[in-house]
Amino acid sequence: MGIIVSILIGALCGWLASSIMGSKGGLLFYIIAGIIGGFLGSFVLSILGLSISGMIGQIVAGVLGTCLLIFLVRLVLKK
Repeated sequence: MGIIVSILIGALCGWLASSIMGSKGGLLFYIIAGIIGGFLGSFVLSILGLSISGMIGQIVAGVLGTCLLIFLVRLVLKK
């Protein structure tokens, strides 16, 4: 059950961050970007000394991390 919830939250975070950043992708992109972004967001927030708990906190951290991930990928792949 936990893996299904993680995939759904990852997909939601990926979709929200893609909408915010003006990026396009499919469901698989949203899931992968959202899950990686969730880890990245939680890591960055922990470095800053912030603690977010609950499902809303996971979504906020995931969206922030996914936006950061999309920004970094664009920065690296910029031509």
